[in-house]
Amino acid sequence: MDWSFIFLVTAIGLLAGVVGTGMGGILIRFLPTPRGNWLAVILGFSAGIMMAIVFLELVDEALELAGIAYTIIGLTVGVLGFLLLDKHLPHNHIVSVENSDKSFLKKGTLLGIGIGLHNLPEGLAIGAGYAASTELGLSLALLIALHNIPEGLAIAAPLKVGKMPWPRIMLVTAGAGFPMAIGAFLGGLIGNISPAFLAASLGFAGGAMLYIVADELIPDAYQEAEDEHSAILGILMGVILGILLIYLLP
Repeated sequence: MDWSFIFLVTAIGLLAGVVGTGMGGILIRFLPTPRGNWLAVILGFSAGIMMAIVFLELVDEALELAGIAYTIIGLTVGVLGFLLLDKHLPHNHIVSVENSDKSFLKKGTLLGIGIGLHNLPEGLAIGAGYAASTELGLSLALLIALHNIPEGLAIAAPLKVGKMPWPRIMLVTAGAGFPMAIGAFLGGLIGNISPAFLAASLGFAGGAMLYIVADELIPDAYQEAEDEHSAILGILMGVILGILLIYLLP
């Protein structure tokens, strides 16, 4: 067992995850607290980039690895798992000033959990990529680190609206990237991961993110919007950025 290789892969996975999502927490420090149309655009943007990642990256990769069955199983378990999780958290969409702060804290927490789950199988992909070739591993790490920045922003924005102190926002956003180090360690340790296992894991992460997008981000983006077009413009920008990150970067 080459432990120096395992350590290197784990460190790269840690950097790609923690630095990527942590940058979102840093950026939100210098942005005004989002409200109204600005908040609708940010929520829509977060939803758009997450939808692009779900369908153009996670689901696409899962289908290629192991076909339809494992992908659907993973998606279904991810959605149902977050449905159960959400039922055990106070489910308050924005309907009054009194509950809005708690609602956004819950939303940020759900996003942090969902993106953390999404980062675990992506860490596995980094580790498995390095086991195949250094070039593939580096390419995956770079792509994932870049698209983790808006994901960190997606976590940080609702937490800031919910009046969470900035140091705690930094801990939450950076912490959401930590599972990537665990995944990279396991991927480098195992080497050639079972395609079925990796496909189901990617599908599960996709299902978790899909639930957050459909049940939390998009409804609240439209509810916060002061006009009827802010949310869809944010969604469009997020989808476009997701496409660019996935298909144009090496």
